[in-house]
Amino acid sequence: MIEEIKKIYFDAKELVENRWNEFLKLKNSNDELLLFSELSFCVLTANWSASGGIKAQKEIGEGFYTLSLSDLEIALKKVGHRFPKARAKYIYENRWIVGKLIDLINSYDVYTLREYLVKNIKGIGWKEASHFLRNIGFCEVSILDKHILRMLYKYNYIDEIPKSWSKKRYLQIEKIFNEISNEFGECPGKFDLYVWYYIKGKVEK
Repeated sequence: MIEEIKKIYFDAKELVENRWNEFLKLKNSNDELLLFSELSFCVLTANWSASGGIKAQKEIGEGFYTLSLSDLEIALKKVGHRFPKARAKYIYENRWIVGKLIDLINSYDVYTLREYLVKNIKGIGWKEASHFLRNIGFCEVSILDKHILRMLYKYNYIDEIPKSWSKKRYLQIEKIFNEISNEFGECPGKFDLYVWYYIKGKVEK
């Protein structure tokens, strides 16, 4: 797996670094609504797509926080989300965290913060919480989505692809991915972008 990813390293490097700088800029923005938009993006991409989530972010913008529940559902339908009613409800019910995100990010280590998000934010599991934290510049966590899991399975790092996550199982496979990342020479959050480029030929988020 590592040797395969190394083949695209130089093609992907500039794109990865540019995307990473965007993540760091967001982390340092001190903008609660931008951070909430990214959290909502991660709620939306579960069982959907990163490209769809990016489109939704561009078209809805601060509406994740300002639209009524019914208007948010309509907006998600317009961008083609598979589950507009459920995701609109999650995002609407998560608005309580706006005004608290910056303090949370500055107060906790990344692993404590991830567990807090899993326990308290609707539509956020271990993968989605890791996705959000990576997208705001925390490089230590792994986003174990279906594409990553298929790669790990293909190269015999795991025996099966989990159908659901417990904390224990997520951390077990995250440890494997982190070890591969270290061998590759990048932190897990960045290595994920290289894997995505290898699979998709582009760097999303």
